[in-house]
Amino acid sequence: MGKTSYGDNEFSEFIRMAFRRHLGHDESDFEKPVIGICNTFSEINHCHSHIKPLVEAIKQGVIMEGGIPLEFPTISIGEMFTSPTTMLYRNLVAMDTEEMIKAQPIDGTVLIGGCDKMTPAQLMGAVSANKPAILFTGGPMANGEYKGKTLGACSDCRHYWQEYKAGTISETEINEINARLAPTAGHCMVMGSASTISACAEALGMMLPGAAATPATMNERMRLAKETGKAIVRLVKQNIRPAEIITERAMENAIRLLMAIGGSTNAVIHLTAIARRLGLNIDLNTFEEISRSTPIIANIRPNGKYQMEDLYYAGGIPAVLKEMAPLLNLDELTVTGMTLGENIKNVEIDPVYRDIIAPLDKPLHNSGGIAVLKGNLCPDGALIKPKAVIDKKLLKHKGKAVVFSSIQEMENRINDPDLEVTPDSILVLQNAGPVGAPGMPEAGMIPIPEKLLKMGIRDMVRISDCRMSGTAFGTVILHAAPEAAVGGPIGLIRDGDWIELDVENRKLELLVSEEELEERRQNWHPPKISAERGYTWLYQQHVLQANEGCDFDFMQDKNLNLKKRLAYRGHAE
Repeated sequence: MGKTSYGDNEFSEFIRMAFRRHLGHDESDFEKPVIGICNTFSEINHCHSHIKPLVEAIKQGVIMEGGIPLEFPTISIGEMFTSPTTMLYRNLVAMDTEEMIKAQPIDGTVLIGGCDKMTPAQLMGAVSANKPAILFTGGPMANGEYKGKTLGACSDCRHYWQEYKAGTISETEINEINARLAPTAGHCMVMGSASTISACAEALGMMLPGAAATPATMNERMRLAKETGKAIVRLVKQNIRPAEIITERAMENAIRLLMAIGGSTNAVIHLTAIARRLGLNIDLNTFEEISRSTPIIANIRPNGKYQMEDLYYAGGIPAVLKEMAPLLNLDELTVTGMTLGENIKNVEIDPVYRDIIAPLDKPLHNSGGIAVLKGNLCPDGALIKPKAVIDKKLLKHKGKAVVFSSIQEMENRINDPDLEVTPDSILVLQNAGPVGAPGMPEAGMIPIPEKLLKMGIRDMVRISDCRMSGTAFGTVILHAAPEAAVGGPIGLIRDGDWIELDVENRKLELLVSEEELEERRQNWHPPKISAERGYTWLYQQHVLQANEGCDFDFMQDKNLNLKKRLAYRGHAE
């Protein structure tokens, strides 16, 4: 346990005890495991607005198991109310979490996540601090409903807004729907980024079984909070640390689950960042190999038709893992102190829920939760969710590029009646990546131009170097790396260039000669870095690319090759 030093060890202990007593404790209390509860309550972060009662339940569990619980705050960021994007601040949350775990006199930590970037950021910080830790989240919202139809934030935010822009839904109706999209506390209740990362945390072994899918409003979540408090005390007593749990084989379990549930593309970035903090050999090839050999068995939106509340009744992530057992590394240690296989040994799936969790031998899809594309447009890779594509014929498509050089230009021009665009066009967004935006916002689901929406078009091929929400859908190609702002080929695309997409063969090609591309490279100049000081400057100077997890180059495992930087940015090769 870390201790402040005043240059005199006995005096240091004397003054510490005075302030322990100030908190109502006596000397014997601190002979017990001291558990830090990383409280990320925030009224601004909707996903975390209900956390206070959960913290109290965790404290009860800690005390029941013989520990001393002490709350401490860290940064709390929510997707809807953080400008310009929460991804810009994920690394800051990770640093805050790591430093507070290391600096404070605690033996173990309960991490309380929820919203999209909080959970991966906390795991990044916890694995680097490497004190005993366990993750708990606020849980998904309960289902919404409108005129007998189940609503899910924010897949239906996007679906109904698109219909409103197409003129098929009135302003009165869109406002009525808006009032029912987020009906309770908790994070989005479809398989968006928050649900995906929580599910992956269970597969990693860093969260108690069942905690990912249990809705925020269920009494069961309070019980799980109390059990989480008990579990962290046991982890401290057994000295089980994150690095012992998050092994390469455990990371493979998490990636395989990601594919089986049709999870968010954001998880690829986050899992990569967590793995690289530990020096694990995980890259885009790993994701592609596992995707090809993993069937999709969870029928959850936006890929399927059910939501997290339905998955909870079907048995949650433990039931999915049970069905996947032949594909998993079952001997991996978890925060229960038992292996993954032992955790799911007695799980049974009621046949009545087989439309939600399909049998492994009769999956919804044989493979391909996320596909990794390569080609001269994205030599370091790009991602697509093939099963979230609306118009399947677009999975193999050739079209002319309509290029937007920034998010602002896209917003200004996308609905211009004079925009030269057809249903066969390929929309391209540049300079929206980690450095260029900055922060790689969720703008990748480029809006379909209104004039095409009103013609009945609901899907087009869209390519960007940024991200999209896990709740989104369509033929959307994301994370093109390297990004435009650091000289990636996506930044060389011009209006009218032909682009070819072939998802089956994992290819994305810019059909421009190498001679022409070289000429464009010679005439290309990097955009001015927007930040001149502070954290955003630090971010733009040191953030890695999407295929490397978008962590800071100085935060990853020292044994990784962290000198792969572009020369013009002034970093040594």
